[in-house]
Amino acid sequence: MSAANALRAARDAGIGLHVDGVDLVLEASAPPPAAVLDLLTRHKADLIVLLRGDDDGWSAEDWQAHFDERAGIAEFDGGLPRPDAETLAFKCCIVEWLNRNFERSPPGRCLACGGGDSAHDALLPHGVEPTGHVWLHSRCWPAWHAGRKADAVTALKAKGIEDRSKGT
Repeated sequence: MSAANALRAARDAGIGLHVDGVDLVLEASAPPPAAVLDLLTRHKADLIVLLRGDDDGWSAEDWQAHFDERAGIAEFDGGLPRPDAETLAFKCCIVEWLNRNFERSPPGRCLACGGGDSAHDALLPHGVEPTGHVWLHSRCWPAWHAGRKADAVTALKAKGIEDRSKGT
């Protein structure tokens, strides 16, 4: 079992977790089950890393709150069944992760293949001004973008966020 699974088990048992320095702090209205405490003990170091913010500035708790908010809006305001709402919420988390973990590259070379500008396949900027651009050939963009989405799925899964309807 991973730290993300231990975090999910704690949440399912009604245990709130946060980090205070090097300590993992538990908050619960009732004594936690021994099995969950054992999981938390075994994965303490990884849980502390997981709960601290990453380069994107969000902790696992922040990502969970974003996911829950998106799923709640889709379910209650949008009228979607819960599994569909969670699938949509996961997609929203992917977009948010991509926005928070942007890449940049200098102009003149394709980030994916390393090639330069050509008459038949011009280098194009992808991105927005505040974060900068990634320069890619149009033929290189689909594979590069698929790789970035896979990175997002992996990073989110490490934070305990995943599309459970598809087993990802």
